[in-house]
Amino acid sequence: MGTTKRRSPLTDWTVLVPVVALVALVFSWGRDLPGFAVVLVALCLAGAVLAAVHHAEVVAHRVGEPFGSLILAVAVTVIEVALIVTLMADGGDKTASLARDTVFAAVMITCNGIVGVSLLVGALRNRVAVFNPEGSGAALATVATLATLSLVLPTFTTSKPGPEFSTAQLTFAAVASLALYGLFVAVQTVRHRNYFLPVDTGRDTGRQDDRQDDHAEPPTARAALLSLGLLLVALVAVVGDAKAVSPTIETAVAKAGLPQAVVGVIIALLVLLPETLAAVRAARRDRVQTSLNLAYGSAIASIGLTIPAIALASIWLSGPLLLGLGAVHMVLLALTVVVSALTLAPGRATLLQGGVHIVVLAAYLFLAVSP
Repeated sequence: MGTTKRRSPLTDWTVLVPVVALVALVFSWGRDLPGFAVVLVALCLAGAVLAAVHHAEVVAHRVGEPFGSLILAVAVTVIEVALIVTLMADGGDKTASLARDTVFAAVMITCNGIVGVSLLVGALRNRVAVFNPEGSGAALATVATLATLSLVLPTFTTSKPGPEFSTAQLTFAAVASLALYGLFVAVQTVRHRNYFLPVDTGRDTGRQDDRQDDHAEPPTARAALLSLGLLLVALVAVVGDAKAVSPTIETAVAKAGLPQAVVGVIIALLVLLPETLAAVRAARRDRVQTSLNLAYGSAIASIGLTIPAIALASIWLSGPLLLGLGAVHMVLLALTVVVSALTLAPGRATLLQGGVHIVVLAAYLFLAVSP
Protein backbone atom coordinates (compact mmCIF):
# COMPACT_ATOMS: atom_id res chain seq x y z
CA MET A 1 0.00 0.00 0.00
CA GLY A 2 1.54 3.28 -1.15
CA THR A 3 2.14 6.17 1.16
CA THR A 4 0.42 9.51 0.65
CA LYS A 5 2.78 12.39 0.14
CA ARG A 6 2.12 15.13 2.68
CA ARG A 7 2.08 18.67 1.45
CA SER A 8 4.15 21.14 3.42
CA PRO A 9 2.01 23.77 5.21
CA LEU A 10 4.43 26.42 3.92
CA THR A 11 3.16 25.80 0.37
CA ASP A 12 -0.52 26.17 1.33
CA TRP A 13 -2.34 29.07 -0.36
CA THR A 14 -3.40 30.46 3.03
CA VAL A 15 0.30 30.94 3.82
CA LEU A 16 1.49 32.11 0.42
CA VAL A 17 -1.30 34.60 -0.37
CA PRO A 18 -0.79 36.87 2.69
CA VAL A 19 2.95 36.96 2.01
CA VAL A 20 2.41 37.82 -1.67
CA ALA A 21 -0.14 40.48 -0.71
CA LEU A 22 2.35 41.97 1.76
CA VAL A 23 5.04 42.03 -0.94
CA ALA A 24 2.57 43.81 -3.24
CA LEU A 25 2.00 46.34 -0.48
CA VAL A 26 5.73 46.99 -0.09
CA PHE A 27 6.21 47.63 -3.82
CA SER A 28 3.07 49.75 -4.19
CA TRP A 29 3.30 51.87 -1.04
CA GLY A 30 3.41 55.59 -1.79
CA ARG A 31 3.56 55.11 -5.57
CA ASP A 32 1.30 56.22 -8.40
CA LEU A 33 0.19 52.88 -9.83
CA PRO A 34 -0.71 52.22 -13.48
CA GLY A 35 -3.94 50.42 -14.32
CA PHE A 36 -2.54 46.87 -14.51
CA ALA A 37 -0.77 47.31 -11.15
CA VAL A 38 -4.02 48.44 -9.52
CA VAL A 39 -5.70 45.27 -10.81
CA LEU A 40 -2.88 43.08 -9.41
CA VAL A 41 -3.03 44.80 -6.02
CA ALA A 42 -6.82 44.39 -5.99
CA LEU A 43 -6.42 40.65 -6.65
CA CYS A 44 -3.91 40.42 -3.80
CA LEU A 45 -6.38 42.29 -1.61
CA ALA A 46 -9.14 39.79 -2.37
CA GLY A 47 -6.84 36.83 -1.68
CA ALA A 48 -5.67 38.36 1.60
CA VAL A 49 -9.31 38.76 2.69
CA LEU A 50 -10.01 35.06 2.11
CA ALA A 51 -6.80 34.05 3.90
CA ALA A 52 -7.64 36.31 6.85
CA VAL A 53 -11.03 34.62 7.26
CA HIS A 54 -9.39 31.17 7.23
CA HIS A 55 -6.79 32.04 9.84
CA ALA A 56 -9.36 33.83 12.00
CA GLU A 57 -11.43 30.64 12.07
CA VAL A 58 -8.38 28.57 13.04
CA VAL A 59 -7.61 30.93 15.93
CA ALA A 60 -11.28 31.04 16.94
CA HIS A 61 -11.43 27.23 17.00
CA ARG A 62 -8.43 27.15 19.30
CA VAL A 63 -9.50 29.86 21.80
CA GLY A 64 -13.28 29.37 21.50
CA GLU A 65 -16.04 31.94 21.52
CA PRO A 66 -16.33 34.83 22.13
CA PHE A 67 -12.53 35.25 22.09
CA GLY A 68 -12.27 34.25 18.42
CA SER A 69 -14.71 36.96 17.29
CA LEU A 70 -12.98 39.47 19.55
CA ILE A 71 -9.53 38.75 18.09
CA LEU A 72 -10.69 39.28 14.50
CA ALA A 73 -12.68 42.43 15.34
CA VAL A 74 -9.85 44.04 17.29
CA ALA A 75 -7.16 43.09 14.78
CA VAL A 76 -9.11 44.55 11.85
CA THR A 77 -10.02 47.70 13.76
CA VAL A 78 -6.50 48.43 15.00
CA ILE A 79 -5.17 48.31 11.46
CA GLU A 80 -8.19 50.27 10.19
CA VAL A 81 -7.36 53.02 12.69
CA ALA A 82 -3.77 53.09 11.42
CA LEU A 83 -5.10 53.46 7.87
CA ILE A 84 -7.38 56.36 8.83
CA VAL A 85 -4.61 58.20 10.67
CA THR A 86 -2.20 57.64 7.77
CA LEU A 87 -4.67 58.96 5.19
CA MET A 88 -5.51 61.96 7.38
CA ALA A 89 -1.84 62.78 7.87
CA ASP A 90 -1.26 62.70 4.10
CA GLY A 91 -4.51 64.32 2.97
CA GLY A 92 -4.68 67.64 4.82
CA ASP A 93 -7.99 69.52 5.00
CA LYS A 94 -9.73 67.33 2.39
CA THR A 95 -9.62 64.40 4.84
CA ALA A 96 -11.05 66.37 7.79
CA SER A 97 -14.21 64.24 7.77
CA LEU A 98 -12.56 60.92 6.80
CA ALA A 99 -12.61 59.50 10.35
CA ARG A 100 -16.31 60.34 10.74
CA ASP A 101 -17.24 58.98 7.31
CA THR A 102 -15.30 55.73 7.76
CA VAL A 103 -16.46 55.07 11.32
CA PHE A 104 -20.10 55.78 10.49
CA ALA A 105 -19.84 53.60 7.39
CA ALA A 106 -18.41 50.81 9.58
CA VAL A 107 -21.34 51.15 12.01
CA MET A 108 -23.93 51.00 9.22
CA ILE A 109 -22.21 48.10 7.43
CA THR A 110 -21.81 46.03 10.59
CA CYS A 111 -25.15 46.76 12.26
CA ASN A 112 -27.19 46.47 9.07
CA GLY A 113 -25.09 44.70 6.43
CA ILE A 114 -23.35 41.97 8.43
CA VAL A 115 -26.30 41.53 10.81
CA GLY A 116 -28.83 41.51 7.96
CA VAL A 117 -26.94 39.02 5.80
CA SER A 118 -26.25 36.76 8.79
CA LEU A 119 -29.94 36.71 9.76
CA LEU A 120 -30.94 36.02 6.15
CA VAL A 121 -28.50 33.11 5.87
CA GLY A 122 -29.49 31.71 9.25
CA ALA A 123 -33.22 31.99 8.56
CA LEU A 124 -32.93 30.56 5.05
CA ARG A 125 -31.19 27.44 6.38
CA ASN A 126 -33.26 26.94 9.54
CA ARG A 127 -36.42 29.10 9.08
CA VAL A 128 -35.56 31.00 12.28
CA ALA A 129 -32.19 32.44 13.34
CA VAL A 130 -31.64 32.01 17.10
CA PHE A 131 -29.27 34.03 19.29
CA ASN A 132 -28.83 35.38 22.83
CA PRO A 133 -30.78 38.65 23.30
CA GLU A 134 -28.87 39.44 26.54
CA GLY A 135 -25.44 39.60 24.92
CA SER A 136 -26.53 41.06 21.59
CA GLY A 137 -28.72 43.67 23.30
CA ALA A 138 -25.87 44.75 25.55
CA ALA A 139 -23.60 45.09 22.52
CA LEU A 140 -26.20 47.18 20.68
CA ALA A 141 -26.59 49.49 23.69
CA THR A 142 -22.83 50.00 23.71
CA VAL A 143 -22.78 50.78 19.98
CA ALA A 144 -25.65 53.27 20.34
CA THR A 145 -23.99 55.06 23.26
CA LEU A 146 -20.58 55.27 21.59
CA ALA A 147 -22.07 56.47 18.29
CA THR A 148 -24.15 59.16 20.01
CA LEU A 149 -21.28 60.43 22.17
CA SER A 150 -18.75 60.51 19.33
CA LEU A 151 -20.73 61.19 16.15
CA VAL A 152 -23.98 62.93 17.13
CA LEU A 153 -23.06 65.29 19.97
CA PRO A 154 -20.35 67.19 17.98
CA THR A 155 -23.13 68.51 15.71
CA PHE A 156 -24.83 70.21 18.67
CA THR A 157 -21.97 71.37 20.90
CA THR A 158 -21.24 75.12 20.83
CA SER A 159 -17.65 75.41 22.07
CA LYS A 160 -16.36 75.38 18.47
CA PRO A 161 -18.10 76.31 15.22
CA GLY A 162 -19.09 73.46 12.93
CA PRO A 163 -19.50 69.77 13.81
CA GLU A 164 -16.34 69.72 15.93
CA PHE A 165 -15.41 68.94 19.51
CA SER A 166 -13.27 71.27 21.57
CA THR A 167 -10.06 69.79 22.94
CA ALA A 168 -11.66 69.09 26.32
CA GLN A 169 -14.75 67.53 24.72
CA LEU A 170 -12.65 65.36 22.42
CA THR A 171 -10.59 64.20 25.41
CA PHE A 172 -13.77 63.27 27.30
CA ALA A 173 -15.15 61.38 24.29
CA ALA A 174 -11.87 59.48 23.92
CA VAL A 175 -11.70 58.48 27.59
CA ALA A 176 -15.40 57.52 27.66
CA SER A 177 -14.98 55.45 24.49
CA LEU A 178 -12.00 53.55 25.89
CA ALA A 179 -13.76 52.98 29.21
CA LEU A 180 -16.92 51.63 27.54
CA TYR A 181 -14.89 49.43 25.21
CA GLY A 182 -12.88 47.99 28.10
CA LEU A 183 -16.04 47.36 30.12
CA PHE A 184 -17.71 45.62 27.18
CA VAL A 185 -14.71 43.34 26.62
CA ALA A 186 -14.62 42.44 30.32
CA VAL A 187 -18.32 41.56 30.30
CA GLN A 188 -18.05 39.65 27.02
CA THR A 189 -15.04 37.55 27.92
CA VAL A 190 -15.19 37.16 31.72
CA ARG A 191 -18.20 38.16 33.77
CA HIS A 192 -21.05 37.21 31.40
CA ARG A 193 -19.26 35.17 28.76
CA ASN A 194 -22.22 32.78 28.43
CA TYR A 195 -24.36 35.62 27.03
CA PHE A 196 -22.13 35.68 23.94
CA LEU A 197 -21.84 31.96 23.27
CA PRO A 198 -23.70 30.38 20.32
CA VAL A 199 -27.12 29.02 21.23
CA ASP A 200 -27.31 25.23 21.12
CA THR A 201 -30.48 24.66 19.11
CA GLY A 202 -29.94 20.92 18.73
CA ARG A 203 -30.51 21.24 15.00
CA ASP A 204 -28.46 19.41 12.41
CA THR A 205 -27.16 21.78 9.74
CA GLY A 206 -27.40 18.98 7.20
CA ARG A 207 -23.91 19.53 5.84
CA GLN A 208 -21.16 16.96 6.37
CA ASP A 209 -18.48 19.67 6.27
CA ASP A 210 -20.24 21.61 9.01
CA ARG A 211 -20.51 18.55 11.26
CA GLN A 212 -16.84 17.75 10.75
CA ASP A 213 -15.85 21.34 11.58
CA ASP A 214 -18.04 21.38 14.67
CA HIS A 215 -16.53 18.19 16.11
CA ALA A 216 -12.96 18.52 14.81
CA GLU A 217 -10.15 18.63 17.32
CA PRO A 218 -8.90 22.16 18.06
CA PRO A 219 -5.64 23.03 16.32
CA THR A 220 -2.42 22.78 18.26
CA ALA A 221 -0.98 25.80 20.02
CA ARG A 222 1.74 26.00 17.37
CA ALA A 223 -0.77 25.95 14.52
CA ALA A 224 -2.91 28.58 16.26
CA LEU A 225 0.08 30.87 16.80
CA LEU A 226 1.08 30.45 13.14
CA SER A 227 -2.45 31.33 12.06
CA LEU A 228 -2.50 34.32 14.42
CA GLY A 229 0.70 35.64 12.87
CA LEU A 230 -0.58 35.03 9.33
CA LEU A 231 -3.90 36.67 10.29
CA LEU A 232 -2.06 39.84 11.27
CA VAL A 233 0.01 39.69 8.05
CA ALA A 234 -3.15 39.24 5.99
CA LEU A 235 -4.94 42.12 7.74
CA VAL A 236 -1.96 44.45 7.29
CA ALA A 237 -1.98 43.50 3.62
CA VAL A 238 -5.75 44.08 3.35
CA VAL A 239 -5.61 47.56 4.82
CA GLY A 240 -2.33 48.48 3.14
CA ASP A 241 -3.47 47.30 -0.29
CA ALA A 242 -6.73 49.17 0.25
CA LYS A 243 -4.67 52.30 0.83
CA ALA A 244 -2.62 51.55 -2.28
CA VAL A 245 -5.75 51.47 -4.46
CA SER A 246 -7.42 54.38 -2.62
CA PRO A 247 -5.94 57.06 -4.95
CA THR A 248 -7.56 55.25 -7.87
CA ILE A 249 -10.80 55.10 -5.89
CA GLU A 250 -10.59 58.81 -5.04
CA THR A 251 -9.94 59.69 -8.68
CA ALA A 252 -12.84 57.55 -9.86
CA VAL A 253 -15.14 59.09 -7.24
CA ALA A 254 -14.13 62.61 -8.23
CA LYS A 255 -14.56 61.93 -11.96
CA ALA A 256 -17.99 60.44 -11.30
CA GLY A 257 -19.00 63.60 -9.42
CA LEU A 258 -19.75 61.67 -6.22
CA PRO A 259 -19.40 63.09 -2.69
CA GLN A 260 -16.05 62.67 -0.93
CA ALA A 261 -17.79 60.61 1.77
CA VAL A 262 -18.09 57.76 -0.74
CA VAL A 263 -14.33 57.17 -0.31
CA GLY A 264 -14.87 56.40 3.38
CA VAL A 265 -17.70 54.02 2.49
CA ILE A 266 -15.56 52.10 0.00
CA ILE A 267 -12.64 51.87 2.44
CA ALA A 268 -14.97 50.54 5.16
CA LEU A 269 -16.44 47.99 2.76
CA LEU A 270 -12.98 46.71 1.84
CA VAL A 271 -11.67 46.59 5.40
CA LEU A 272 -14.79 44.81 6.74
CA LEU A 273 -14.74 42.05 4.13
CA PRO A 274 -12.99 39.53 6.45
CA GLU A 275 -15.62 40.00 9.17
CA THR A 276 -18.44 39.76 6.64
CA LEU A 277 -17.24 36.47 5.19
CA ALA A 278 -16.52 35.02 8.63
CA ALA A 279 -19.98 36.06 9.87
CA VAL A 280 -21.73 34.48 6.88
CA ARG A 281 -19.84 31.21 7.34
CA ALA A 282 -20.78 31.17 11.04
CA ALA A 283 -24.45 31.78 10.17
CA ARG A 284 -24.37 28.88 7.71
CA ARG A 285 -23.31 26.65 10.61
CA ASP A 286 -26.28 27.82 12.71
CA ARG A 287 -24.02 30.00 14.86
CA VAL A 288 -25.79 33.31 14.41
CA GLN A 289 -24.58 34.51 17.81
CA THR A 290 -21.00 34.31 16.54
CA SER A 291 -22.05 36.41 13.52
CA LEU A 292 -23.61 39.03 15.81
CA ASN A 293 -20.49 39.02 18.00
CA LEU A 294 -18.43 39.84 14.91
CA ALA A 295 -20.83 42.55 13.74
CA TYR A 296 -21.38 44.44 16.98
CA GLY A 297 -17.86 43.77 18.23
CA SER A 298 -16.46 45.38 15.09
CA ALA A 299 -18.75 48.40 15.46
CA ILE A 300 -17.78 48.87 19.12
CA ALA A 301 -14.08 48.48 18.36
CA SER A 302 -14.33 50.82 15.36
CA ILE A 303 -15.64 53.66 17.51
CA GLY A 304 -14.02 52.76 20.81
CA LEU A 305 -10.52 52.57 19.35
CA THR A 306 -10.74 55.10 16.50
CA ILE A 307 -11.90 58.09 18.54
CA PRO A 308 -9.09 57.80 21.15
CA ALA A 309 -6.54 57.28 18.36
CA ILE A 310 -7.80 60.30 16.45
CA ALA A 311 -7.81 62.36 19.65
CA LEU A 312 -4.18 61.45 20.22
CA ALA A 313 -3.25 62.02 16.57
CA SER A 314 -4.92 65.45 16.57
CA ILE A 315 -1.95 66.69 18.59
CA TRP A 316 0.15 66.69 15.42
CA LEU A 317 -2.52 66.56 12.68
CA SER A 318 -3.20 69.94 11.13
CA GLY A 319 -6.61 71.12 10.02
CA PRO A 320 -10.10 70.61 11.46
CA LEU A 321 -11.47 67.30 12.72
CA LEU A 322 -15.12 67.01 11.69
CA LEU A 323 -16.91 64.33 13.70
CA GLY A 324 -20.56 65.42 13.80
CA LEU A 325 -23.07 63.72 11.51
CA GLY A 326 -25.51 65.53 9.27
CA ALA A 327 -29.28 65.31 9.65
CA VAL A 328 -29.73 62.47 7.11
CA HIS A 329 -27.11 60.27 8.76
CA MET A 330 -28.52 60.94 12.23
CA VAL A 331 -31.94 59.77 11.02
CA LEU A 332 -30.36 56.60 9.59
CA LEU A 333 -28.47 55.98 12.85
CA ALA A 334 -31.66 56.39 14.89
CA LEU A 335 -33.52 54.05 12.52
CA THR A 336 -30.72 51.48 12.83
CA VAL A 337 -30.84 51.56 16.64
CA VAL A 338 -34.64 51.22 16.77
CA VAL A 339 -34.79 48.43 14.19
CA SER A 340 -31.88 46.59 15.84
CA ALA A 341 -33.53 46.77 19.26
CA LEU A 342 -36.75 45.30 17.87
CA THR A 343 -34.78 42.59 16.05
CA LEU A 344 -32.73 41.52 19.07
CA ALA A 345 -35.39 41.67 21.78
CA PRO A 346 -37.05 38.27 21.07
CA GLY A 347 -33.79 36.35 20.56
CA ARG A 348 -35.20 34.96 17.31
CA ALA A 349 -35.35 36.45 13.82
CA THR A 350 -36.86 35.53 10.47
CA LEU A 351 -36.16 36.52 6.89
CA LEU A 352 -38.17 39.71 7.46
CA GLN A 353 -35.79 41.12 10.06
CA GLY A 354 -32.79 40.32 7.89
CA GLY A 355 -34.45 41.98 4.91
CA VAL A 356 -35.26 45.12 6.93
CA HIS A 357 -31.62 45.55 7.92
CA ILE A 358 -30.47 45.06 4.32
CA VAL A 359 -32.93 47.75 3.15
CA VAL A 360 -31.60 50.20 5.77
CA LEU A 361 -28.06 49.57 4.54
CA ALA A 362 -29.19 50.00 0.92
CA ALA A 363 -30.78 53.34 1.85
CA TYR A 364 -27.52 54.47 3.46
CA LEU A 365 -25.44 53.46 0.43
CA PHE A 366 -27.86 55.08 -2.00
CA LEU A 367 -27.96 58.35 -0.05
CA ALA A 368 -24.17 58.32 0.23
CA VAL A 369 -23.97 58.30 -3.57
CA SER A 370 -26.97 60.58 -4.10
CA PRO A 371 -27.31 62.89 -1.08
